[in-house]
Amino acid sequence: MKATKTTYRTAVHDAMRDALRDDPRVVLMGEDVGRYGGTYAASKGLLEEFGPERVRDTPLSELGFVGIGIGAALGGLRPIVEIMTVNFSLLALDQIVNTAAALRHMSGGQFSVPLVVRMATGAGRQLAAQHSHSLEPWYAHIPGIKVLAPATVEDAYGMLGPALADPDPVVIFEHVQLYNTSSDTEALGPTDICRAAVRRGGTDVTVAAYGGSLWKALDAANELSLAGIDCEVIDLRVLRPLDEDTILESVRKTHRLVIVDEAWRSGSLAAEITARVVEGAFYDLDAPIARVCSAEVPMPYAKHLEQAALPQTAQIVAAVQNLFGERQ
Repeated sequence: MKATKTTYRTAVHDAMRDALRDDPRVVLMGEDVGRYGGTYAASKGLLEEFGPERVRDTPLSELGFVGIGIGAALGGLRPIVEIMTVNFSLLALDQIVNTAAALRHMSGGQFSVPLVVRMATGAGRQLAAQHSHSLEPWYAHIPGIKVLAPATVEDAYGMLGPALADPDPVVIFEHVQLYNTSSDTEALGPTDICRAAVRRGGTDVTVAAYGGSLWKALDAANELSLAGIDCEVIDLRVLRPLDEDTILESVRKTHRLVIVDEAWRSGSLAAEITARVVEGAFYDLDAPIARVCSAEVPMPYAKHLEQAALPQTAQIVAAVQNLFGERQ
């Protein structure tokens, strides 16, 4: 089959369209998902194709419409609930954390909540301190939900189907900087939503990243290869349950680890991975674990300050080089 260029946005759109077409239980709801076509144009045309019963614009009340999604899931539907950006999901934390994530446990296994919550995350578009959060580690802290961060076109399409088939809640984080990216793809299909993916094999150092940071990690690996440092790049992509085995296997091979995480350093996913590697592969390490995270400040609006606050390719390169000393 001939490869075609597909954008991340199109992959998200087509995944929802195919899900709505293939399963009458699937519904889409959220702010501006219908007539407007979604804040990031991911649901454009779906209202016209599937009608207002299955593609529903909601009031500006995340607490309310996430709760409706939970009720719909309990009633036998397979809802996709879109929250415009991750910061607005804070208004629905009670529904996600206290209800959706806990219902199977609190009902003694009698109820499941097959709900998918999608949201845009991350910085880089000058949306300032209230719309540039990377709160994936907050959600990865919560038992009872699965947390996904697709970084590729293939995963942007392929993660939705398995997420809808999961009997428990799944939260999908789509980085805002990825919607316009594209790649040559053939037939898109389901993705494994249980394991990380090794995007670049290497022998000298492991670089683990997810979401929008993956491509910076790959760019850094390409640059470092010119200096004779062979990086293995892991796309974490499943943040809960974390694929510890893939990370440890890579570290035992390369003996060095750099973690790239757009979240703030304190209490980050990078901190959790660091702890797990120290617990599981400490004696395989030849150098301290390095972390490249966002600056511990509210995200600035000014473009040059925003870029300075975010992990960048040059920082990843420097962090890797620092692990080798004499090879710099």
